[in-house]
Amino acid sequence: MQVLQVQTEVRADPAEVGRVRRWARARLARCGIGLDEPLAEAVVLIISELVTNAVVHTGSPAVLSLRLPEVPEECAGTVRVEVADISSRPPRPRHADSDATHGRGLELVDGLASRWGWHPEGAGKRIWCEVDRGEPSAGRVEPACAVAFPA
Repeated sequence: MQVLQVQTEVRADPAEVGRVRRWARARLARCGIGLDEPLAEAVVLIISELVTNAVVHTGSPAVLSLRLPEVPEECAGTVRVEVADISSRPPRPRHADSDATHGRGLELVDGLASRWGWHPEGAGKRIWCEVDRGEPSAGRVEPACAVAFPA
C-alpha cells in the first residue's frame, strides 16, 4: 500500500490556522477523500486545534505533517496528522466550563481521533493522531484494512 506524506511549515501567526486548513483540504481531496466526508471534517478540525495550540502556546513556528493513504475507495485506510513544535511541555487535556471560550482543543482531538499521543522530539515535542475512514467519533472502529503507522 502506498502512502503519501506531505508537510508544511506553520509560521507563529494565528492567521496560519486558516491557511493550513485550506492546505489540508486540498491534500485530502487529491487523495480522493471527499471534503464532506466525516473523515475530512474530523481531520481538518484536529489540524485546527493542534496548530492553534502550537502557535498560541509556543509563539513559535511549527511543522504540520500528513500521511494520507493512496488506496482504492473500498479500503481508504487511515490519515495521520502530526504537529511538531519547540515546547517540551506535554499536552494536557483540560475540562473547560460550559461557558468557556477556549480550553477544549485536546478534548476535541480525543473525541475525533481513532488514536492520539505525543512524544518528545529534540528540545520540543510531536503530537500525532490517526483518524480511520468511517465515522471517526462513533465507536472508533478500525476498518479491516487500516494502515498502521509507527509513532
